[in-house]
Amino acid sequence: MRATVINGPQDIRIEEVPDPVVQQPTDAVVRVVNACICGSDLWAYRGVADRAPGQRIGHEFIGFVEAVGAQVAGVRTGDFVVAPFVWSDGTCEYCREGLQTSCPRGGFWGGVGPDGAQSDGGQGEAVRVPFADGTLVKLPEETATDQALLPSLLALSDVMATGHHAALAARVRPGATVAVVGDGAVGLCGVLAARRLGAGRIIALGRHQDRTAIAREFGATDVVAERGEAAVEAVRELTGGQGAHAVLEAVGTEESMRTAISIARDGGAVGYVGVPHGGSAGVEIGQMFGRNVSLGGGVAPARAYIPELLADVLNGSITPGLVFDRTVSLAEVPEGYRAMDDRSALKVRIAL
Repeated sequence: MRATVINGPQDIRIEEVPDPVVQQPTDAVVRVVNACICGSDLWAYRGVADRAPGQRIGHEFIGFVEAVGAQVAGVRTGDFVVAPFVWSDGTCEYCREGLQTSCPRGGFWGGVGPDGAQSDGGQGEAVRVPFADGTLVKLPEETATDQALLPSLLALSDVMATGHHAALAARVRPGATVAVVGDGAVGLCGVLAARRLGAGRIIALGRHQDRTAIAREFGATDVVAERGEAAVEAVRELTGGQGAHAVLEAVGTEESMRTAISIARDGGAVGYVGVPHGGSAGVEIGQMFGRNVSLGGGVAPARAYIPELLADVLNGSITPGLVFDRTVSLAEVPEGYRAMDDRSALKVRIAL
């Protein structure tokens, strides 16, 4: 089969690799229908995050179950499913608590699992899924042919769940003023998540007009294009000098974290989901302590969130698939990376 591999910075290739097969009785093999490129994939593409030459890449996909192991009971051959960006056994203490990203037997697609073996990446024709019952979420059969719905189903695998995680960590509540730092796909889904949770005012921080237009469609009431201290002043002005009750940080740089903490209202909370890169986290403990600002977040346990978010996708109350502004074939994935890297695309969907 064909799959996407990374051989070094700026070097994404589509190569022939062995077809995945069931190796353990808890495995399934999923034939991929849609996958996508994540903003976090760009850190490997840019050489910021290390990857071994020839390593698989990609961690968001939906598709059909093609084979199952003898112990798999939750899905069967022919089922249409979505895979969260981390696999998990579904039975450990962390999984039972809804923190599947800490599962001791779990792992990230395209990474090395606890057994030391290289896993399949999501940007390929098929994927071996460890612990299928604890990982995969079954989708209604009829959604597989709904071309308009597929992007939103795909968004559940990561960006929508991650935006939701940020909103929960920031304690978004009905009527609250929310600020979202970052206009990438996760930040935009954070806007959507805040609206879904009943925020009264949502301030989106971003300077790309095509993206802030989506933010407004998702529920943003205000847009701040400034950065750094100018952004802090703008948010303070919009909020009568107080700041936001809840701040969602979806970038991961020192500057973005400093901005997030600075625009939080006294007694407010920051939910961070931007993968930290390019320096320290910028956490100013003294400022947080003096103003009673809380900090929470991290890697989103998408598997815990997908069922409830799926219900709202199916009833049409959220459409996170609008973050996809370009669709490519598997052969065109290298061009998709270039487009996201130079910001000519927000988020690229891969149709197989």
